Amino acid sequence: MQQWARFAILGALLVTAYLLILAWQDDYGHSKTTAAETPAAVVAHDVSADLPNAQTPATSSDIPQANIAAAQPNTPAPATVNQLISVQTDLYHLWISPKGGDIVRIELLNHDESKDSEKPFVILESDAKRTYVAQSGLIGLNGPDSSRTGRPNYEFEKATYTLTDAKEVKDKDGKTSKTLTVPMVFKTADGVEIIKTFDFKLGAYPINVSYQVLNRSTQPWSGQMFAQIKRDNSEDPGKSDQGIFTLGTFLGGAWGTPESNYNKLKFDNFNEEKLSTEAKDGWVAVVQHYFVSAWIPGQFGNQPYVAKMESRKSADGMNIIGFTSPNINVPAGKTMTVDATFYSGPKVQSELKDLAAGLNQTVDYGWLWPIAKLLFMGLQFFHNLVGNWGWSIILLTILVKMILWPLSSKSYRSMAKMRVIAPEMARMKEEFGEDRMRFSQEMMALYKREQVNPLSGCLPLLLQMPIFLALYWVLMESVELRHAPWMFWIQDLSAMDPYFILPLIMGVTMFVQQMLNPQPADPMQAKVFKIMPIMFTVFMLFFPSGLVLYWIVNNSITILQQSFINKSVEKARLSKDVTSAS
Repeated sequence: MQQWARFAILGALLVTAYLLILAWQDDYGHSKTTAAETPAAVVAHDVSADLPNAQTPATSSDIPQANIAAAQPNTPAPATVNQLISVQTDLYHLWISPKGGDIVRIELLNHDESKDSEKPFVILESDAKRTYVAQSGLIGLNGPDSSRTGRPNYEFEKATYTLTDAKEVKDKDGKTSKTLTVPMVFKTADGVEIIKTFDFKLGAYPINVSYQVLNRSTQPWSGQMFAQIKRDNSEDPGKSDQGIFTLGTFLGGAWGTPESNYNKLKFDNFNEEKLSTEAKDGWVAVVQHYFVSAWIPGQFGNQPYVAKMESRKSADGMNIIGFTSPNINVPAGKTMTVDATFYSGPKVQSELKDLAAGLNQTVDYGWLWPIAKLLFMGLQFFHNLVGNWGWSIILLTILVKMILWPLSSKSYRSMAKMRVIAPEMARMKEEFGEDRMRFSQEMMALYKREQVNPLSGCLPLLLQMPIFLALYWVLMESVELRHAPWMFWIQDLSAMDPYFILPLIMGVTMFVQQMLNPQPADPMQAKVFKIMPIMFTVFMLFFPSGLVLYWIVNNSITILQQSFINKSVEKARLSKDVTSAS
């Protein structure tokens, strides 16, 4: 029976290691995607020069296929100066191309490129290094975005917008907020005016993108709004370099509907398992480590519309995921508005959950998400108290240990009794020699007499395993802990310890804890268990320092708890022996 307990403990440790390796492979195993060919440098970051006809379902199109045939194109207004429009808020520095009105670059001012860099993190860009842009437009019968004529050239008031241009604006819900508005205008020869407007609320990442169609012609206007994210297969710039491991969570597409909140779609499967569904209140996104870009369909005629959400691959290997609105009909002399919301920024759950159902699940905590969410809530609570994520991890570990204290104490008490009866076990083994059946019978009788359960030694580890795995995902996925310092040399809890000090301390605490447990009677088992601290020390060298910190505190508390219980059990045993002798 004792051997079964030993094997159970060893098995639990190996299962923990195996699950962590699987987590690495699932979260970080996207090396199959190869970097796309470097896109040719073009003036004003033009990323849509090779557009096929919108009425043909060519896979190389940047523009989605309209559900109606395209009419002869209207004569476009004269092209404006080939330059980008710069918009800077308190959170963004963003650039818009007048050609098509696409967002071609976004710098996140509150997030550094790396721990040692003061440059802002670039999430969207269109240059020789990466193509990752947010596109939107109007297609269909009278839509100016066409595979034959290309993208419309919008006129604009000025090329630079800053915080000083923000004004108090009342939104559709009647709430007033300070908003920076960037309008662009496209006029056709027959009198149709299209005003594309970007609204940036200060202190918020979501951007409202609207199209107002003013039909001053004598004919009805018909078209559809599309919005999509276009990205190449380049690596995730948000991943972390962890020594010999290169870490970065899921990189690919994602989408959600009220019926199916969160679905992931690898870039490799954009054609084979491509998205093609219709939904109201849905969303599409490209997800990467810590950050997400998403389009959320808005309203048409003050009502949410059913959008057709699709993914596809272009002929040059670009990944495109987006949506198309239903047909928009604007009678002559009338005005209609259709809009959508674009989010490009950190995966902050509190902000994403209010945009669309399931969008907050892009903070992917894996199959242990219920435990992970509770752990993150605990971390946030302690962070609000102490203002440091490292101390928050320590306080959270203490709280978890206190919650599990009654169960673990019962287990450690049983293990302490195993230590006390170890000499008796050795004597019995020597006495009964090769008679395994007699030895097993006497051993079971001893366990019953001493009220010992050898399997209870597995309980603490089995309880800690899901918590350990869940915290791993919390540290890897929560942008709040990105580049979060603790103290001294630990300046990034989401990265490995640069000097390997914490893993070595963890190994020492694991060895000390092991010495407090009853030692295996089998020599081979004893050797295996002595190697375990070394194995886990090497294993932890490349894990986030925040996770290793949790394990150190957990082991330290366990050592104190187990030492106290061992002494009390030994004292009770000694008192019992004295009483028996007298």
